[in-house]
Amino acid sequence: MDNTKTYSGVAVSEGYGIGKAVVIKEARPDYSGVAFSTAEKECARLDSAVAEYTAQTKALIEALKKEAGEKNAQILEGHLVMLADPFMIGQMKENINAASVPAEKAVDEVCSMFCAMFSAAEDELTRQRGTDVNDIKNSLLKILLGIEEVDISRVPAGSVLITSDFTPSMTSKINPQNVEAIIGEVGGVTSHSAIIARAMGIPCVLGVADADHIFAPGEELIVDALKGVVIASPSAGDVQKYTALKEQEQQERLLLKEYINKPTVTKSGVKKAVYANIAKAQDVHSAVVNGAEGIGLFRTEFLYMDREDAPSEEEQFEAYSAVAKAMGGREVIIRTLDVGGDKHIPYLQIEKEENPFMGLRAIRYCLKDTALFKTQLKALLRAACFGNIKIMLPLVCTVEEVQSAKALLLECMQELDAQGTEYKKDIKLGIMMETPAAVFVADELAAESDFFSIGTNDLTGYTMAADRGNREVSYLYDSNNPAVLKAIQRIIESAKKAGIPVGMCGEAAADRNMIPKLIEWGLDEFSVSSSAILKTRKAICTCE
Repeated sequence: MDNTKTYSGVAVSEGYGIGKAVVIKEARPDYSGVAFSTAEKECARLDSAVAEYTAQTKALIEALKKEAGEKNAQILEGHLVMLADPFMIGQMKENINAASVPAEKAVDEVCSMFCAMFSAAEDELTRQRGTDVNDIKNSLLKILLGIEEVDISRVPAGSVLITSDFTPSMTSKINPQNVEAIIGEVGGVTSHSAIIARAMGIPCVLGVADADHIFAPGEELIVDALKGVVIASPSAGDVQKYTALKEQEQQERLLLKEYINKPTVTKSGVKKAVYANIAKAQDVHSAVVNGAEGIGLFRTEFLYMDREDAPSEEEQFEAYSAVAKAMGGREVIIRTLDVGGDKHIPYLQIEKEENPFMGLRAIRYCLKDTALFKTQLKALLRAACFGNIKIMLPLVCTVEEVQSAKALLLECMQELDAQGTEYKKDIKLGIMMETPAAVFVADELAAESDFFSIGTNDLTGYTMAADRGNREVSYLYDSNNPAVLKAIQRIIESAKKAGIPVGMCGEAAADRNMIPKLIEWGLDEFSVSSSAILKTRKAICTCE
């Protein structure tokens, strides 16, 4: 009798895993029996728990640096930054003093408030911070209650780890030599646990409903983290098939290494380029290690997040010049602040909008808050003296927006001249093509721009009127839809007609099915995540 069952989820770290189920069930820490003592004692207990959590997390960070690299260890460093926020700890102590509650309840209430705030965001990156705060909350509660953490570093070889929610602190304790794959219910491609899993090279499928209930401990499982499928109690044929696929994948991974420093040239001899998308200056290391020929997208909004005020000109200059120096003369395209929509920065005090994706965001906000925008532009102009920096404007819809940005850039140059400050006078200015409006006036925009970069994520969403986070309309969110493909082709044609370079920095740039079309149409540069650089280069090199 065939007992095989198949479950679907979302593949967030590619690969195949075959092993035995290790189910981790963590009950919510129960503090109902804890009584309030005095405000002074409860605040002291809180301080002690925070100190212990900080020490534990610092030890985890050092261990994670060895397994997943310094860049990925920054995820846990982000936990310490959040916990160091005086508002968060201050609010906990205020609850203790005002409501006479034990430290456990104060931690639960304040962290839950932050979780709710972040989880209500429309983008996955901001929602992920809610998961991080929840991770902090549970760790603090366990310390306060004296509950020992589950030690997943000691699972036997050949384990498939399963839990409802793999938190970053949990994932960071994994011994990758013993773990075949990870299965979880909560999280997506950009979740911090997914990022760590990819860095460790562990196949991972998330979004599996009731993951910690449907699999029996010790049950044999196959995890297909290319298709997002989990096979429970597989047949002998399934095991044979996936064992062969796993061996083939390992061979392909070794072969990809030959593409690290290989030129990106098609079979017919056409030169292309594979660039990296980065969110922080520290990410440039991974880009260089994987053979990036440039940076196609530096998302500067992350410099503005998780802080009480905007970064200074000097702080931004340091970040931008560090990337430029690290890339050693290779192109670095830096996107100006893309705030609003799904990226909420509290201190900017953008009013709550009914439809933020259609509201005051990206270049629209920057042209309104010109002081903030000029601070960034000056930092970029100065940093460009240290490398090949280009400026890119997000969400452009009209020619007037580009002209207004150029006028502000000229003002910045004049002010830097007056100060006697060195800057790059002939810096290139390009735009992200990510709205239907931009597509319709692509010829006019090309006349005002030094380059185009196609942002397929927003272009797909706006063209198809579909939210990529909404499962009910996910069938519409497809960059291979004919309407989106025609928009992309039209953008490339306009760039070619104007004689300006055109790249792509959305997820479609790494889509193996789309790459041949993009080459045929004349796309010059493919900007992808660092982990996708070699696969993208190989796909291009094997095209005619």
